[in-house]
Amino acid sequence: MNKELHIVVCVKIVPKPEDVTLKEDNTLDRANAESVINPPDKNAVETAVSLKERYGGKVTAISMGPPFFDDFMRLIMAMGVDDAILLSDRAFAGADTYPTTLTLAAGIKKLGDVDLVICGEESSDGGTGNVPPGIAEWLGWTQATYCHEIDYDEIQSRFVVKRSVSTGYEVISIPKPAVVSVELGVNSPRFPNFYLKQEYDQSYKVTIWDAKALNLDPETVGLKGSHTTVDSLKSSKGKERKKQFIVGSPKEIAEKLATIILENM
Repeated sequence: MNKELHIVVCVKIVPKPEDVTLKEDNTLDRANAESVINPPDKNAVETAVSLKERYGGKVTAISMGPPFFDDFMRLIMAMGVDDAILLSDRAFAGADTYPTTLTLAAGIKKLGDVDLVICGEESSDGGTGNVPPGIAEWLGWTQATYCHEIDYDEIQSRFVVKRSVSTGYEVISIPKPAVVSVELGVNSPRFPNFYLKQEYDQSYKVTIWDAKALNLDPETVGLKGSHTTVDSLKSSKGKERKKQFIVGSPKEIAEKLATIILENM
């Protein structure tokens, strides 16, 4: 008899892009930016919880960030997740995707006995799409990216995924353990149960692991462990639409408008 699935869903808390501004030193100022759950990660949570509902098992959410993220972790649990782990340490700050994936993979290894890791395709504040395959590489697991359907073959103990490719889509079967990323909008994430959220706020303490708990050298994580740095940032101006006002009688306006359209075809 197959054991129940243990699914890990990776979640990132990001600032709303429209709230982020630039500091004088060309770094991002997130002080006044509202934090939200990364949109594709909500689709990942829904995928994970739906698989649990169909096949049984457990879903654990894992995230990396400052301590105040624990409130978001309880919100994610109110969507049907069973447990939550927050990887939090000042040493993790300023990480690019290389130490980020190293840290997340270390957290997943510490959990142990994981069958499937589900991530959103990319984050709204980075947009690299490097984290899901990076985690798979650190773990040495099978991976499938840009998936829009995930199923589980209980007889073969394999995951069957439908993923987007340049010419359409492909359906592949991959063994456990595996890492997959899901595309934005593949499902409709359920609304959190706020009665549960209130209960978790009162009784549930999110587990927090730092670099020491993960046996990670502080020199290999965060900014120190990053392989890329931001040299400069510039604000780009959006394209302004050409404005032209037409005056005259209705007939004159129609004739002028027709002329303008023909000239620009």
